[in-house]
Amino acid sequence: MPGSQARSRARDRNNVLNRPEFLSLNQPPRREQGSGEGRGSGGPRRAAFRQQSQQEDPGVRGSRDSSEGGSAAEGVVKEDCMQLNPSFRGIAINSLLAIDISLSKRLGVCAGVQGSGAPLRSMVTLLALTGHALPWLLGTLICLWMSNTMAGQEVLVNLLLALILDLMTVAGMQKLVKRRGPWDFPPGFLDYIAMDMYSFPAAHASRAVMVSKFLLNHLVLAVPLRILLYLWALLVGVSRVLLGKHHLSDVGCGFALGFLHFNLVESVWLDSATCQTLISIGTLRWTPLV
Repeated sequence: MPGSQARSRARDRNNVLNRPEFLSLNQPPRREQGSGEGRGSGGPRRAAFRQQSQQEDPGVRGSRDSSEGGSAAEGVVKEDCMQLNPSFRGIAINSLLAIDISLSKRLGVCAGVQGSGAPLRSMVTLLALTGHALPWLLGTLICLWMSNTMAGQEVLVNLLLALILDLMTVAGMQKLVKRRGPWDFPPGFLDYIAMDMYSFPAAHASRAVMVSKFLLNHLVLAVPLRILLYLWALLVGVSRVLLGKHHLSDVGCGFALGFLHFNLVESVWLDSATCQTLISIGTLRWTPLV
């Protein structure tokens, strides 16, 4: 054993790689991480990508930048063209809406308690109340309850259905459009009952035209009363504009919608037998149910 150890030490001394200047060749290479390398293989890949991007052709990079800048500039130019060159239809609609809003605000003289039309506010409010849904529905039901003739009941049942149709149609359209009035007043208690919470179309105007046409068509009235009915329907629509509740366009569309409701009810007029059946169901006196 001592002889073998001596021979191994002599062999190590004679080995050239064991000299101090060659010791680094016998050690395994250390993996050093620089400050720019991340953990795992992300650092070398990032460094290689950075080197590749630095070696990229400047002409290709310049063309890419110019194409991106050109597309962005083209988008801005198109947007500016759309804003600076609107269609004639858009200009006409926006102009009419602006005129409608301006005239409606100027005509709303009874909107405030201290306006120029403040002395007429109570009278205009009473006139607008005559076109409300609640008085007409209650009045029609009372007259139907007190009526004893089949012809009168037939007219009243169709009038009641016309009022319900007008109420539901106008409320649905107002809920769909959701247009505020020119003075944007919050709806009152009676407006919540009649579901008249928005401006377009004007429910009072639609109801006034429908009722006036209905009464003129099914009642025998003198000429002065017929003129008063037409004048009443017109003044109900105007009163809503004076109170600042509706625009002029809302009232106009309300008039057209009321005329349409009248024609629809006339086209699907219920006969006397059907009206008697509905009355029996409503009063729980329908014979098949007994």
